[in-house]
Amino acid sequence: MANSLTDVFGAAAAVAKGMSVTLREMMSPTVTENYPDEPPKFQERFRGAHVLQRDENGLEKCVACFLCAAACPSNCIYIEAAENTELVRISGGERFAKTYNIDYNRCIFCGYCVEACPTDAITHGHGFEIASYNTSTLIYRKEDMLAAVPAGAKPPVVHEPAEAGAH
Repeated sequence: MANSLTDVFGAAAAVAKGMSVTLREMMSPTVTENYPDEPPKFQERFRGAHVLQRDENGLEKCVACFLCAAACPSNCIYIEAAENTELVRISGGERFAKTYNIDYNRCIFCGYCVEACPTDAITHGHGFEIASYNTSTLIYRKEDMLAAVPAGAKPPVVHEPAEAGAH
């Protein structure tokens, strides 16, 4: 008899606790985001579309080390490297990413590429509106992901070699 009485009081206490949570939530103010009229407010740790960062001089941070592609479990990152020269300086290192593609058809936004990057060249931005009916538009190229050149920085200068025989 005492055991069943304890069970009844335990069940009643559980129902009362659940109802108190429900009533507390009913009395709290409603938070409404007016998307798309106002931009959404994201947490700092939100993992949106990737951004390829630049340094303070406007050079690309990516040195084509391929660590992000190696760390990617879905194999959605494709990189082709090229060498920096005296005439063409794209990044601060010896190499730069001539081609940098991310296939968002495959990306799972795990963040392994961001963690693997030794130069902090790739980060998650706050872009989230990447849905598309056409899968070919979900392959983002380097030009789509590059951050803007910082204010006051000069973009990389490409010097054209002098033509042979020109006077």
